[in-house]
Amino acid sequence: MNKLFFFLVCIAFPLLSFSQKENLKAYIDVKDFYHPETGSYAEIELQFAIQSTSLKTIGDTALQASLAIYFDFFSKNNLIKSDAYVLNSPLYQIKDSLIEDFYEIKRYQLDPGKYELKIRIKDINSEEDKVISGVKNFEIKEVKDQIAVSDILPAEYVVKSDDESVFQRSGLHIIPMFSNFFSSRTNTLPVYCELYNTQVKNDSILGIMYRIMNSKNYVELEEYTSISRFKTTPFLPKFKALNIELLPSGSYLLEICVVNKSFDIIARSSYPFERDNDISTVLNSESIILNPSFQESIPTDSVLYYLESLIPISKPAEVKNIVSSIKTKNIEKCRKHLQAFWIKSSPVESYESWIKYKAQVDFVEKVYGNNFQEGFETDRGRVYLQYGAPNNIVARETSPSEYPYEIWTYNKIGVFSNKRFVFYNPDLVNRAYRLLHSDMVGELKNNGWPQILSKRNTVNGNVDNPNQNNIDHWGGNSNDYFRQY
Repeated sequence: MNKLFFFLVCIAFPLLSFSQKENLKAYIDVKDFYHPETGSYAEIELQFAIQSTSLKTIGDTALQASLAIYFDFFSKNNLIKSDAYVLNSPLYQIKDSLIEDFYEIKRYQLDPGKYELKIRIKDINSEEDKVISGVKNFEIKEVKDQIAVSDILPAEYVVKSDDESVFQRSGLHIIPMFSNFFSSRTNTLPVYCELYNTQVKNDSILGIMYRIMNSKNYVELEEYTSISRFKTTPFLPKFKALNIELLPSGSYLLEICVVNKSFDIIARSSYPFERDNDISTVLNSESIILNPSFQESIPTDSVLYYLESLIPISKPAEVKNIVSSIKTKNIEKCRKHLQAFWIKSSPVESYESWIKYKAQVDFVEKVYGNNFQEGFETDRGRVYLQYGAPNNIVARETSPSEYPYEIWTYNKIGVFSNKRFVFYNPDLVNRAYRLLHSDMVGELKNNGWPQILSKRNTVNGNVDNPNQNNIDHWGGNSNDYFRQY
């Protein structure tokens, strides 16, 4: 029931400043929740990639996407509920607003049972007038008068808030996460769930247990298991950010369970996820026989430099190994370590892969190195080596309002599409550009980046308030470039 699906269809993108055609992209998930006063309900969660929609000019200063959404619910092939409405995105100020993906949540009361949801989405502003559609099967479980755990809701963004909105849950503003893939750059797994009817058990001692199991053999990783007591009640919301920093690569199942004092499981809910974090790899460099061609490409006085240059593309544990080898200052050991790295990373063409990467290291040294950092140590150099060359770079060395900045855009990074990086140089010297904001998973996310970038001459701006995007300043257009991707 926690599986999500993805819509894809070509539509026009005529209202932005470039003429390429994009695909309308929508991510959909369905969750099963319950409330003691209203009963069971299905929560439909949607995410829309704003750069894939057609934006309409509102007045002289704003842009907005408009989508027609149609839901049809079927039970045993019978249509039992329908809904249709127009969803307008937030108003994006042309000059000052950061345009990010927008989200929607709709809730429908349903009796327990199995359902089929047919969904259609139409981009109203598209000149091609096309509709995308899909089908989602889900189940509403029987909860009344029995202890139960809701579906697990992974969170992309969580903040305490009392503001009423569809994203509000028990004092928390939660934006759903639509990916179950967690890279090595992600150290936490934030999850929300609800416990129901725990008061019906004649047991004053109940606990909530979080545990992670290998999804292939269902072996529990006991070091990730935690149990805490709670006060029984008809409705109990729970939020927890699980530390998965040391969780190795693999396919896993997170279980959230209600247990009694004997640790017997009374109710449970599960969430499958993938982890890419090969921290357990140990390179056997001692047995490496040095390849003459490989070693001729590395001058003796540059061995430590090139070994250290592997850090941007290394796993956390391998970084520790690299640092350990460098500290020995044993040139032969470092040569073996460098060669062993490429034999493991690219067994078939280890030498060719190394030469290609070495050229990239030399390039970032020439372009991004400065007086106190090697090229691969800079934020721009690290991003270039880790993700490759960007598809587009907007560079502004001078601006009457903003610090010097660059906006890098990538069409594709692994399984992710349309990702952007904002670098800036607040020191105005040494080309020491720092990463200010990115919408790439695992990278620095700073919703207040426009204010920080404009802090050079911003008056009375609060950079700690991400909602304050209407600060008056003259000559800044970084948001235009960021939005136009």
